[in-house]
Amino acid sequence: MSDLMPEPAAVPGEQEGTAGPAAPAPLGVVRTPTGNAEVDARLERLADADHLPADGHVEVYEDVHRGLRDALTALDTRPAPAPVPAPMPSYNNRS
Repeated sequence: MSDLMPEPAAVPGEQEGTAGPAAPAPLGVVRTPTGNAEVDARLERLADADHLPADGHVEVYEDVHRGLRDALTALDTRPAPAPVPAPMPSYNNRS
């Protein structure tokens, strides 16, 4: 480069002489379990994006979104629990 133009700064994680982006790396985002197995499985699926390049994240995010939406929809379609029968009156013969 010329003396008038400074050298570009090195990008962290890139080695000199290599072309292209750095390899995918986990973000370290903590996924707290909800207690609902179906929802927790979907949240764990987000970890798959940690090992994909950015253009592969969309597929994972769409899959997780679809699964969470289905879980919420299922809450509306589940039948209500059967009502608990009232206790039978107790008759005491007191004389």
